[in-house]
Amino acid sequence: MRTPFIAGNWKMNLSVKEAVDFLNQLAGKLPDPSKTETAIAASPLFLESMVENSGDLPLIIAAENCFYEDSGAYTGETSPLALAEMGVTHVIIGHSERRKYFKETDDIINKKVQAAFRNGLTPIICCDETMSRRESPDRISWVVSQVTNALKGISDEQARTIIVAYEPSWAIGSGKTASASEAEEGCYLIRQTIADLYSDEIANEVRVLYGGSVNDSNSAEILSQNDIDGVLAGGASLKPDSFLKLANFLEK
Repeated sequence: MRTPFIAGNWKMNLSVKEAVDFLNQLAGKLPDPSKTETAIAASPLFLESMVENSGDLPLIIAAENCFYEDSGAYTGETSPLALAEMGVTHVIIGHSERRKYFKETDDIINKKVQAAFRNGLTPIICCDETMSRRESPDRISWVVSQVTNALKGISDEQARTIIVAYEPSWAIGSGKTASASEAEEGCYLIRQTIADLYSDEIANEVRVLYGGSVNDSNSAEILSQNDIDGVLAGGASLKPDSFLKLANFLEK
């Protein structure tokens, strides 16, 4: 049985002090990681302080992005090697905002996935779906191609450990959440794609998340779907109370 995975993505928000204060407010309130794993992805500016101050919290500290080389003349980029040495264990790759604003291609995303594995990081691979794509006949091939291209050169054993987030960009930050059935359709499609690339066994091990204007009021129905193993939340993860409500969904 797949362990639920509840992740927050702070994007370019909060400060180092606010990040540490946030962690302090989670003490004794997070779920048992054997029942639900929780994670926060934050700016690289905060990560070292967050790792140092996470203490005994059952919380995964993740990066929001990394580069595909470990070192070199890449001004402003974040080294996956440095992230691993810092104690970060997971990294988001291919978020729709990276694709949109920074023009990340499937090839770049695949290189980043390989760099993450090379450095012992677990990639949280995002796949997008724009409203225009949703309304067009090639919607299915669009989502499938992003998953397929991200996983080029990834072995069976590596594939077992990935986390995939289905995040239609038309729902991110818009307040327009995909219905539970729409979210399930996308996550089912991702799982079937992984089965086609690898095997049913591996597909059944991979955790697939939904992201896109997720909050406490809509998460229960989304998380009740067969192929949705968790959420990747943005705004709802910026305050401890709202993040804890998502994290403790099994207690409701």
